Amino acid sequence: IHCFEGVTCIIFCGALSAYDMVLVEDDEVNRMHESLHLFNSICNHRFFALTSIVLFLNKKDLFEEKIKKVHLSICFPDYDGPNTYDDASNYIKTQFLDLNMKKGQKEIYSHLTCATDTKNVEIVFNAVTDIIIKENL
Repeated sequence: IHCFEGVTCIIFCGALSAYDMVLVEDDEVNRMHESLHLFNSICNHRFFALTSIVLFLNKKDLFEEKIKKVHLSICFPDYDGPNTYDDASNYIKTQFLDLNMKKGQKEIYSHLTCATDTKNVEIVFNAVTDIIIKENL
């Protein structure tokens, strides 16, 4: 990982819809928990101490349908909020953002995305381009 020292921006993708799924290689590990664990290790790694991160929480379309049927508490037992798209997606986003140990020094830009929605992807990538330009000025 030392090869990446000096990186100015990291793009991290996680699937919103994976909150009720397990890993193929380990059916004891929840996919969302694994994404959070991986995000934590990257976000707080010493080589990326001040590196901005763009967080894509993808598959929002699948999540919006799934959340109507499968409560978020299956992944987050402490979650007792409404099982609505807005509340549940904000809760997940907060779980990621709260892992940042350098709040105020390190920026995390989060976006809820649907990779098959070309208009959404275009808007998000334009925002990311702006962020990268801003970070490098």
